[in-house]
Amino acid sequence: MAQTDVLLTKQPAPQTVPACELPPKLYDVARNTGAYSSSGLATAGFRTAKYLVDEWFQNCYASYHQAFADRDQSERQRHESKQLAAETEALAQRTQEDSTRKVGERLQDTHCWKSELQREVGELVAETDLLLAQKQRLERALDAIAVPFSIATDNLQCRERRQHPDLVRDYVEMELLKEAELIRNIQELLKRTIMQAVNQIRLNREHKEICEMDWSDKVEAYNIDETCARYHNQSTEVQFHPHSTKLEESASTPESWAKFTQENLCRAERERLASVNLRGLIDCILRDTAEDLRLQCDAVNLAFGRRSEELEDARHKLQHHLRKTLREITDQEHNVAALKQAIKDREAPLKVAQTRLYQRSYRPNVELCRDAAQFRLVSEVEELNMSLSALREKLLEAEQSLRNLEDTRMSLEKDIAVKSNSLFIDRQKCMAHRAHYPTILQLAGYQ
Repeated sequence: MAQTDVLLTKQPAPQTVPACELPPKLYDVARNTGAYSSSGLATAGFRTAKYLVDEWFQNCYASYHQAFADRDQSERQRHESKQLAAETEALAQRTQEDSTRKVGERLQDTHCWKSELQREVGELVAETDLLLAQKQRLERALDAIAVPFSIATDNLQCRERRQHPDLVRDYVEMELLKEAELIRNIQELLKRTIMQAVNQIRLNREHKEICEMDWSDKVEAYNIDETCARYHNQSTEVQFHPHSTKLEESASTPESWAKFTQENLCRAERERLASVNLRGLIDCILRDTAEDLRLQCDAVNLAFGRRSEELEDARHKLQHHLRKTLREITDQEHNVAALKQAIKDREAPLKVAQTRLYQRSYRPNVELCRDAAQFRLVSEVEELNMSLSALREKLLEAEQSLRNLEDTRMSLEKDIAVKSNSLFIDRQKCMAHRAHYPTILQLAGYQ
């Protein structure tokens, strides 16, 4: 090094130079043409001739400059390498932190949508259970309404067994027909409502399954992103995946991803609200139908009560007239017997008067005289005949009246029997059967 310092003719350049391209330096090869030069030219490889001193110095200067240039380039490369390593490390750290932050934000978004889906699934499950309970109420109400319908039809059939003249289309029958028609309409309404409930339950379950599938996908994606968020440079599970940066053509965008879940939630919410409205409608239908049936039942019972009172009153009046008729028949029978006895009693005086006239017709000669006794006997016979004729006519009238009374008695007894039969049908058959009418709780599907 001391020798190197002696040979240097100028101060060396500073060790730190700006990073730039050095200009190429060309060196001329000296030719040995002097008196002490070797014969021939210097070859590219080896030569046998000696170098000149100037050549030696030039060669040394070239070696110094080349060493300096190589060191300077190496220093620049080391500096650039350190700077690049620091920049890439900072960039990698920033990129990794930003990726971790983005993954964390994605986790938050996924957790938010996952929670919304889980909440919607829970609400759909609860709503479906409530709608199932309403459907069961409808089915119980439909089963319970079968009893009033059988009661109404049985009442109509029983009242068909009434006898003439009670076989009338009275207001009881009108109310029964109205009740039967009301029950048929309610049955059709409940069947349609049950079908609507079944269809809504199917839609609720379909959208619940859609939300559950979306929720399941988000849970899986959340677990994957959560695992990714825990990775760091010292993790042992990481490895190279050269083709992992390739995006699938079917991959969604954040907008389409959020829109997909939002649409699922909107459809599920719409069906849930439709289910809530249907439950309210079912509750109103069951309440109104139960009230209508009970009101119609009360109207039918009131009509039966009024009709029974009318029948009872008519039967009492008929029985009253029957009793009077029976008394009149008895009196008329006595009258007939008295008339017959009176006729019999008048025949003896007639026999006496006619016998007297007959015997006096045998008076001899001039004794056969139309005396006062003769005229009186003749008038007596005429009077007795007239009395007998009047009595016989009155007897005929009395007997005809007695026959009429007997016919009236038979008619009254028949009417009383008809009224008793009608009362038996209305009270013992119809009203007794109507005592089994379902309660309003049963008609509303609660029992």
